[in-house]
Amino acid sequence: MRMRKRSENGRQAREAAEEAVQLAEGEAHRAQRLLNRSELLLRAAEDLADTSGLDDVRQRVGDLVSGDLKPVCIDLVLLRQGALHHVRSPIDGDWPAVPDSFELGSPWPAAQAVRENRMIAVDAPPQAGGAASVPLASPAFATQDLATAVCLPLRGTHRILGTLVLGWDAPYPIGVEERAVLTTLAGYTAQAVERALHLDERVTAARQLQRAMLTELPDAPGLELAALYRPAMREDMVGGDWYDAYPLPGAATDEITGGLALTVGDITGHDMRAAALMGQVRSMLRQADHDHPGKGPDQALTALEHACRRLDLPASGTAVHAHLRPAADGYWHLKWSNAGHPAPLLVTADGTVESLTQHDILLHHALPPEPRTCAGRSLGPGSTLLLYTDGLVEERGQDIEANIGQLAHLLATAPPGIRLPALLRSLLDAVGPAEAEDDTVLFAVRIPAGPLHENGATTDAGAHRPAGQESSV
Repeated sequence: MRMRKRSENGRQAREAAEEAVQLAEGEAHRAQRLLNRSELLLRAAEDLADTSGLDDVRQRVGDLVSGDLKPVCIDLVLLRQGALHHVRSPIDGDWPAVPDSFELGSPWPAAQAVRENRMIAVDAPPQAGGAASVPLASPAFATQDLATAVCLPLRGTHRILGTLVLGWDAPYPIGVEERAVLTTLAGYTAQAVERALHLDERVTAARQLQRAMLTELPDAPGLELAALYRPAMREDMVGGDWYDAYPLPGAATDEITGGLALTVGDITGHDMRAAALMGQVRSMLRQADHDHPGKGPDQALTALEHACRRLDLPASGTAVHAHLRPAADGYWHLKWSNAGHPAPLLVTADGTVESLTQHDILLHHALPPEPRTCAGRSLGPGSTLLLYTDGLVEERGQDIEANIGQLAHLLATAPPGIRLPALLRSLLDAVGPAEAEDDTVLFAVRIPAGPLHENGATTDAGAHRPAGQESSV
């Protein structure tokens, strides 16, 4: 009897010890899981704080949750104009059967989470025969064989932005702790999405502003014109670079009409403020030319500087302003004034390239205006004049003079008869920086040696083709 009691006491002690070990292991596991979740939320707060776009948000959320929560599917859907739109990522692969959007009023749990502003967790019934019979959460998951999905509303400052959807291929319990973690993760995601949407809207507005300020090149009988603009790949993706061309007013004593004003300039800055200043400067320079008919481009620049000082307009930068007027026998006369801008390049019909280096100081609102100088050249048939901004030839760690030399060589060796838009694109691709830290303008004027056919070949001299334009905005 005593031995039986002793044995019973030993068994109870062993069971108590095993239970204590299991309890300790469970508490240790729970503590480790809480630590992992805390680390996840800390990384989420850090990683999602500096995202730059919706694709970036989608990518980082995927990287965060794949290591801790381990869902097999992730979907980010945003509410736009009454419908939910998928934000896709290259890591998702192809979704050939998934529509780009679905209605907010649809029965999908992802839509329900937005409508009701609450987390929706969905479990597939045990008897489900595969993905096709039980599509969970959103159309992106319709072809996935999932056991659990959770739809987390993304609460923005003023409205629900959309839903973050996670799916697992095995049952995934969503307890109190998981709900807290997922809700916090959704909060960080919503902040990142809201910031990305704001940046997208800002960039869109900036691009529209820049596009509105890019000149529609005029018809110029006897000339071929083309322009190319590339925005900077940073900040507002706009800046103060511009090109312009417009008919010149004739003086009362002019016997020959058809003159054209040409400008390429760069107002300091890489943001919407610079673009707005550029728009004012461009309009004021146009006005200066029309207020001084028959005068040179140097006087127009001087008038612009006086106006900026009187109006206290804080515009600074560089510009080349030129007047191009027809002369006899198919020639044109060029007069230009350079305010600290990169020298234009002139290539003649025989491939000789000249850098038009004469220039004065740059434009600056704090500098007292001084009389500007003017230079001239006679341009014959087959000549091409290239004006550009420093974004084409300036690159960190590169020699600007070497880049200008390469630009001149490419101009001299360009295929005969190449159309100007194609020429400008090839110059930008060959010389321009791969990562554009500054916006860039290329503007070319050609005096054709003969009329242009669609394939770019020329024939007899004396005819012309209307102006052309290419802009990358």
